[in-house]
Amino acid sequence: MTLPFDLTSGQGAFLAAALFAAAFIRGFSGFGFSAIFIILAALIINPLPLIPVIFSCEILMTVFQARGIRPHVDWKRVMALLIGSAIAIVPAVAIMARLGEQEARIAISCLILVLSLILLSGWQLKRPIGRSGNMGVGVIAGIANSAGVGGLPVAAFLTAQPIPANVFRATMIVFLTGIDLMSLPVMASHGLVGPGTLGGIALAFPILSLGIWVGSRGFSNASSHQFRKVIVLLLVVLSSLNIARVLA
Repeated sequence: MTLPFDLTSGQGAFLAAALFAAAFIRGFSGFGFSAIFIILAALIINPLPLIPVIFSCEILMTVFQARGIRPHVDWKRVMALLIGSAIAIVPAVAIMARLGEQEARIAISCLILVLSLILLSGWQLKRPIGRSGNMGVGVIAGIANSAGVGGLPVAAFLTAQPIPANVFRATMIVFLTGIDLMSLPVMASHGLVGPGTLGGIALAFPILSLGIWVGSRGFSNASSHQFRKVIVLLLVVLSSLNIARVLA
């Protein structure tokens, strides 16, 4: 069987395991899917061609989760975040698409490292943020989504506020779906979507289904908060490892 993106069988097995782990994380905590998978993929291949596959997977995962999250979504916040993201996506993707493999790997790893350290710092906002503030965070997320990690700045922003775990999870899921739907056509216009993308989605679907189902069954308000800290720490370690490999 020929794998998409000219992957070897060993690379394919590694990415399948990474995909299951990332889907479980998304089902359990509501964020981290793209960042975990992309930073793991960057250990062995150029991650850029995989970003559209991941975006498509995130959209598919929402189908599994939409029924249970609808009452908990902060719709006003989501809309403001998406408006901000729309401003930044086109120029950010245009820049990222022009990078070489090593440049893309280090750019993505550095971005994930910085955002993860912000999450890990535990910073807190002293006052509520209005529509303009949410739009500003959306702009940052739009830039980050050129690397497939638009959810990290939003996760940092939401974590810094007193938001219930179920609202955090539901709002993140809807936001990620919206920003991915906006990003895919832009990536396609820059040649990042092709036959390999469709093949990757077809192979990923059963793995995603299992991972998201297992993760969603384990979700709880208390445990998901602690679990997010573990995931962020893992992102710091993996992104640092990627940067060290490129610079070595």
